[in-house]
Amino acid sequence: MYLILDSTFVIDHLRGDKGARDRWHRMFEEGDQPVVTEIVVCEVRTGLRAADEPFLDRFLAPTEFVQPGRETAMLAGLWRAEVGASGRTLGLPDALIAAAAFHLRGGVVTRNVRDLALTPVRVETY
Repeated sequence: MYLILDSTFVIDHLRGDKGARDRWHRMFEEGDQPVVTEIVVCEVRTGLRAADEPFLDRFLAPTEFVQPGRETAMLAGLWRAEVGASGRTLGLPDALIAAAAFHLRGGVVTRNVRDLALTPVRVETY
């Protein structure tokens, strides 16, 4: 299954979080395909020290990089509108990440369950 790695997962893994590292290894054992989008890479790189960039590069090496298109953006916008109409907020990055997972027929691995649970996408934590 395709699993989009949310920024929280990538950051936790880079910081040595045991749960994130264990889940990372299980992905490969279980035959899952880890995926990132430009949103995740941008969010993680924003808070990264330049000296730690090689660690991010090594982490990303076995992941697939996808750039969702127009349909994904439209779906993310629809979900944001629906959630907004109910008085809640679904952030743009979370909506785009969830919509990308939806189009891949996959899930999202994150610690940010509360926000991503506002979408119909499978959400896994660690």
